[in-house]
Amino acid sequence: MIVWLNGAFGSGKSTVAQILTEKIGKSYIYDPEEVGFFLWDVFPEEMKRKGNFQHIPLWRDFNFRILKYISSQYEGTVIVPMTIYTLEYYNEIIGHLAADGICLRHFILDAEKGTLLKRLMQRGESEDSWAARHIDICLKAFAEDIKDEKIRTDDMSAEEVADEILSCLK
Repeated sequence: MIVWLNGAFGSGKSTVAQILTEKIGKSYIYDPEEVGFFLWDVFPEEMKRKGNFQHIPLWRDFNFRILKYISSQYEGTVIVPMTIYTLEYYNEIIGHLAADGICLRHFILDAEKGTLLKRLMQRGESEDSWAARHIDICLKAFAEDIKDEKIRTDDMSAEEVADEILSCLK
């Protein structure tokens, strides 16, 4: 099974993923950003786009294929903490995995903008960071385009969010 944790930056995806791996037992955190970092490392300088490697079709294809392969070979739960707010990209990875019969649950960790900004500041980001500047586009996408299971995290601890996800998986 794949458990995809989506949400705006600062919603708690990485923290909740870590708690889930401890509670589930046989599980693995897969980080799609690592594929993006790899692509930045191997591309010639003039091919590198600054900002968001999700715009590279190869990034989306690699992550789809890697997750499909892992899910066919690994008997545990694969937890993916990754923000995807572009519907086309969501469909190319999450949609194709589900269409291929992969057992996948997609959760959106949702919070108010003020909560998200506060959390980003607590982890050392500035109000002008890339993550902070993309909160509005994420919130709009999760309100209008990507509407899977949402968990409102404003007044929940990461532990409580993980427990709620686990209760949904039963």
